[in-house]
Amino acid sequence: MSAELKALVRDRVGKGAARALRREGLVPAVIYGDNKSPLSITVTYKDAMKRIQQGGFLSQVISVEVDGEEHRVIPRDYQLEPVRDFLVHVDFLRVSKTSILTVDVPVHFVNEEASPGLKRGGVLNVVRHTVEVNATEADLPEFLEVDLTGSETGDALHISGVKLPKGVTPTITDRDFTIATIAAPSALKSEDNDDADADPDAAASVEVESIKQSGSEE
Repeated sequence: MSAELKALVRDRVGKGAARALRREGLVPAVIYGDNKSPLSITVTYKDAMKRIQQGGFLSQVISVEVDGEEHRVIPRDYQLEPVRDFLVHVDFLRVSKTSILTVDVPVHFVNEEASPGLKRGGVLNVVRHTVEVNATEADLPEFLEVDLTGSETGDALHISGVKLPKGVTPTITDRDFTIATIAAPSALKSEDNDDADADPDAAASVEVESIKQSGSEE
């Protein structure tokens, strides 16, 4: 997915200048990378927050127009004021057609109605909401699709079962990691513990689930 932001060159730097820009509805930002000098810019607060709130901001290659010149970038980070969640800064990384990007890509689950386990009341227990992958700009997918067709209670859905687009590889290559499991509501904890013994990713999910259950019992 490609988006666009308009920006202006920022000639003032420092905390005082940044505060003044924010009062004007602007957000300080920087474009760096690709063996070029960093470019200090400003983007409008409204436009930047709109892109962030749409989701997937840090996994999209976007076009930033700076004084009429287009820059292909991927957002690498953004900072929010800790008390008010007010956007205070954005970092953009330049990309080229040959750049290999490392990005967390969202996971979408499809065909839930075709899962016998879920139709019988099973629970989709998501271990990973995103998967970190390597890809060029041209190959970078907007999301990865996990097909639940035929999945039964007790099944674990692994990365090997996901059809990755051409040119896209997961950064984890030393194991067939778990993305989700299908658990029975009455035995969620025990089944997850079985999965955890076989997969460290599932173990992390079980620990979070156990904390949530303990909190609800109190």
